[in-house]
Amino acid sequence: MIYDSLRYSEKKILVLGDLMLDHYLFGSCERVSPEAPVPIIDVNRESYFIGGAGNVVKNLIGLGCSASIISVIGTCNISKEITKHLKNSGVCPDYLITEQGRISSKKTRVISSHNQVLRFDSESKDPVSPLTEEKILERFYKIYENFDLIILSDYGKGVLTDRICHEVIQAARRKAVKVIVDPKGTDYSKYKDAYLLTPNKKEASEATGININDESNLKKALLHLKQNLSLDISLITLSEDGIAFLDNEFAQLPTASREVFDVTGAGDTVIASLGFAIANNLTLKESVFFANLAAGIVIGKIGASSTSLEEIIQYHANYDKFFFEKNLISHSNLENFIEELKLRKKKIVFTNGCFDIIHSGHIKYLKEASQLGDILIVGINSDDSIRELKGSSRPINNLDDRVCVLSAMEFVDFVIPFEEQTPLNLIKLIKPDVLVKGGDYKNKKVVGSNLVKDVRLIDFVKGKSSTLIINKIKEAL
Repeated sequence: MIYDSLRYSEKKILVLGDLMLDHYLFGSCERVSPEAPVPIIDVNRESYFIGGAGNVVKNLIGLGCSASIISVIGTCNISKEITKHLKNSGVCPDYLITEQGRISSKKTRVISSHNQVLRFDSESKDPVSPLTEEKILERFYKIYENFDLIILSDYGKGVLTDRICHEVIQAARRKAVKVIVDPKGTDYSKYKDAYLLTPNKKEASEATGININDESNLKKALLHLKQNLSLDISLITLSEDGIAFLDNEFAQLPTASREVFDVTGAGDTVIASLGFAIANNLTLKESVFFANLAAGIVIGKIGASSTSLEEIIQYHANYDKFFFEKNLISHSNLENFIEELKLRKKKIVFTNGCFDIIHSGHIKYLKEASQLGDILIVGINSDDSIRELKGSSRPINNLDDRVCVLSAMEFVDFVIPFEEQTPLNLIKLIKPDVLVKGGDYKNKKVVGSNLVKDVRLIDFVKGKSSTLIINKIKEAL
């Protein structure tokens, strides 16, 4: 499996950014307050998690990475809690700088029935003092050459000032160390020359002034960020729509989530897993897919959660079972879908047909086809296509019904309709490893056979066909 090699990673990653404490109050709600129209939550449990840049480091450690953090805390009780939770997570606090009078960030969330009903914050948000800036940079310059990648986790709480971002990025670039940034605010100029940023769609829209409401504007925003900030890679996270990025070409990989309980910390997981994969020399597409897997896991948990490499590898192994909620693939997402399968080294088997009236011959044929690879994709003629091939009286069952029956078969992984009389255009797009046709094509030219390495013929069951069934029904009338 593609990510197995990451188990033996010895890469080191340095994180700079804002630390915070995530506080959760869990309870139930059965009544509304008589004092105001607000719910009353009967709290029965509370939990604390390290948040912000601390959650990024926690995620890195969960992936098996050696990670350190440079940040600023205050002299308050929250700062003491943050330090304690860092230590409990296996993070060394040696590079933390204490600033007198500063209140570290604490976010308290009230959760009822898996829903967040309230959040209140306590924190200092002013930029750190010039003296603290000097201390941060002093620590940075002493250690940064020992790391394979640097992450800037900016929550806008004052640690990552313009000066710090600029000096860190330029110093790292001189040593060919990649810097990736989870940005904040609308002015991204302080991140210029970073390797990549990870803004979400809303953040990218605000930073570029481009309303990202379709693919065209998404591409414009990516290009704007890449050119104006001199980024190596331009990337935008799209929540349930996955991650889009621009290297030499535009690409978008869909999300890998099954259920969404809490998106808190998902951005931390994305940048940590993305940085981990990049540091370990995975390709950009492999790295983005890895980050999608990690994010898909943590948003199914409550709290600023992290994940582990083993959890991601297991999630990846079972990914085919829930990659699409339905077996039907639309033409609009076909290219990205095929990229996903090839990225995961899946052997793709393709066959096609009308499948008008499903019978035992179809079952035998499709089951045998599925055994020739990992994924069986079935192309199915549209209603108009069948009418052109077989006459105005066909099909007996419309496209929706035929797709429904095929999708119910456990050995058919995905179904895609096509309008033409032959599936040639589909075969060109899919480029399957194995192309399957019926035994009646023996000594005949198989459409698309010149585009694939392996063509297999499977014998039909004698006396079984939709036409024979239809004729038998007509004779009985």
